[in-house]
Amino acid sequence: MIIDSIKKALSTPLNSVQELIRYEARIGGQLFGPVPNKHRREFFCLDEHTWVWHEEWPDKRGRRRSLTTRYDVRPNGVFKTQGNNPYREVNQEELLNLYQASQLYSKKVFPELQRLANQTS
Repeated sequence: MIIDSIKKALSTPLNSVQELIRYEARIGGQLFGPVPNKHRREFFCLDEHTWVWHEEWPDKRGRRRSLTTRYDVRPNGVFKTQGNNPYREVNQEELLNLYQASQLYSKKVFPELQRLANQTS
């Protein structure tokens, strides 16, 4: 797998995995258009069953706000959680959006990871 070859090529095991996920998340966050100034958006595939969407932004008072959505793909459906809320099954519209996002991710992020793997080989 591409990610495994990149992990092996990077220097320290713990930092390399974290760096790889941050790199992947940053690319994924740009899939849906420019990230506004002072915002942070991340979208990435954590493992074969888990997708993560994270967003941070300043509110009107300048306080930092954030929201993390975690999607778990299970044999009986796709479930999501936000913050400390329990998992719930996603509706058809959100399922279609996640599917389309995963397809776009595969087309944009995986080639970038392959390019990175080739540079570190």
